[in-house]
Amino acid sequence: MVTKTIFKEITQLHDDLEIEISKVYNEDIDVVKLAEKSLIIIDEAVRKVKEMISPHHFETIAQEIYFFKKLKPQFISKFIYYTTILDVESHRPNGSNKIIQEYYETEQEKLKNFYTEQSEFYSYYRRDATYLDHKIFVRNSYDLKMKLSFGFYNFDTTFTTSHDHIIARFIANKLFDQYLKESIDNLSENNSKGKILSPLIWSASKVALTELLYALHLSNCFNAGHTELTEIFRWAEKSFDISLGNYHKTLSEIGIRKNERSKFLNLLQQNLNQHLDDLDI
Repeated sequence: MVTKTIFKEITQLHDDLEIEISKVYNEDIDVVKLAEKSLIIIDEAVRKVKEMISPHHFETIAQEIYFFKKLKPQFISKFIYYTTILDVESHRPNGSNKIIQEYYETEQEKLKNFYTEQSEFYSYYRRDATYLDHKIFVRNSYDLKMKLSFGFYNFDTTFTTSHDHIIARFIANKLFDQYLKESIDNLSENNSKGKILSPLIWSASKVALTELLYALHLSNCFNAGHTELTEIFRWAEKSFDISLGNYHKTLSEIGIRKNERSKFLNLLQQNLNQHLDDLDI
């Protein structure tokens, strides 16, 4: 099978994975159970990717770099994220909100220490540099001058490079840091007796908001595409104090529209263009 075909299948597999994880969010609100169910789904997807890639010979080094730098971390970061959630929440202490907040803040400090340890490579990642890619994102190749994982020599060399796992950690840690901040904010909200509502109210339809959020997600508008679809919808629901229900079903209904599929987005474009025309810009 040619690499382009494999990449297409892996991309579709990732899209399907996000949908399956979102369904878990709709079914369960217990964060420990949610993490456990998500990990089972993610593990199955990673195994499928590994079956495709381990015996595969990439036609070019650029393709191999792309897989290990961009594609594989999307899957592994999810596994790391939900594994961390499961570990942290299953060991969360019973006690006052203050004790729980201190527990979450300790986890935030661990993240800071990790970034300090990986500061050199994190700078390389944030700058989207490429000059070392041929060494650190190609199988059986690495740079001993760069910090390697202690378990590097135990990795499966057919499915691992020296730094793809660290990229996944960066993505997962960003999501986990967001999770910790939201958890601490929720504790603060519980401490205050009145809920502070946003002065902005979504007055268009829920279908329109779903269409907009999907479009933004697919265009990598949040955290450069390193944000789970479920996180985006949770943010929107919390921000607008609205329930979007089964948004996957809503998207399916949008997809079978007979006339305009992206009706709301087309309306936005028309209104903006009309406004610009009125201003004579």
